[in-house]
Amino acid sequence: MRRVLISGASIAGPALAYWLDRYGFEVTVVEKAPTVRQGGYPIDVRGSAIDVCERMGLGPALREANIKTRRMTMLAPDGRVAGRIDTEQLLAGTARRDVEVPRGELGDLLYALTKDRVEYVFGDSIRTLDQTAGGVDLTFTHGAPRTVDVVVGCDGQHSVTRRLAFGPEQDYSHYLGYCFAGFTAPNTDGLSHEAVLQNAPGVGTALYAVREQPWVHALLVFTDPQPARGWTADDLRDRVAARFAGVNSPVPGKLADAPDLYYDTVSQIKMPSWTTGRVALAGDAAYAPSFLSGQGTSLALTGAYVLAGELKRSGGELTGAYEQTMRDFVRDNQAMATGPSFLFPRTRHGLWLRNQSMRMAPLMSRIGSRIERNATALRIEDY
Repeated sequence: MRRVLISGASIAGPALAYWLDRYGFEVTVVEKAPTVRQGGYPIDVRGSAIDVCERMGLGPALREANIKTRRMTMLAPDGRVAGRIDTEQLLAGTARRDVEVPRGELGDLLYALTKDRVEYVFGDSIRTLDQTAGGVDLTFTHGAPRTVDVVVGCDGQHSVTRRLAFGPEQDYSHYLGYCFAGFTAPNTDGLSHEAVLQNAPGVGTALYAVREQPWVHALLVFTDPQPARGWTADDLRDRVAARFAGVNSPVPGKLADAPDLYYDTVSQIKMPSWTTGRVALAGDAAYAPSFLSGQGTSLALTGAYVLAGELKRSGGELTGAYEQTMRDFVRDNQAMATGPSFLFPRTRHGLWLRNQSMRMAPLMSRIGSRIERNATALRIEDY
């Protein structure tokens, strides 16, 4: 039996573990967090990823968890309504199989599918990785050393596995010019099944109301010439105060009381190869598209399925088939985030164009059609 160690228990990791276990591999998942991570923003599952979830038997549960966001309201810097998007209008050009679910709920579903069949080690992470003729020798921050046949890094945009096996993050990270801060805040406006965005050129706030809850997900996004590496929370607050000075919004002020502040750069991971010897990468560790694409979760689920299938086909050896299958699909979905941002325009003219487009149903339908086309471009095999 081939032994595979997966680093990361977010989305790609448990999905990969499910398929590898089903194909007869001995699987261990190591996660640095003390448990499966809860919370997180609503995420979209689209196209080929829906097919993957259906094959895992998760279709009914995903449809039950679907948030069904009804509308998105855009506010001008002074707080006036600049436009609204009816999600039915946006999805008019799609097959409407897509679902939007809280990230933590999808993580729980994947964990529940695998926890009784796969070994999970929480509160630990890979410290060293040494490839030999007989396997991959691993040491860990806390646990005893192990030797396995294959290691797969599913440990996110700032992957430790990638750094150990492929080199420093700076070689593969492509900054898209935005920084962001996310946190939860009280739902003082009674929002439900909706999102409210407020924009000025190069800056934006967003409030996402998941169903009817006493809290909302808050997001601050702003352009910055320098990535937010090495910033402290105080650095972030100072930068936000300066960048949002001309926006009449209460959201930046909620930052000081945020109980769960998270901040980072908006970046993509682009690599010439996702495998080296006995080590592979999947999900954000290999090809993070950034949240501006809306495709991160779908790429993670689809990539995990393809990687597991190709490992089964090759008898546990990493071949070029995984990359050959996924490369164009990844490229096209990453491209959705590299042009002018629809949600967070950088310029006054871009903001005006965005607000005008929301009044044009055919244009909104075409946007939905493009999302559908890219999300469904890969027809997955039955391994």
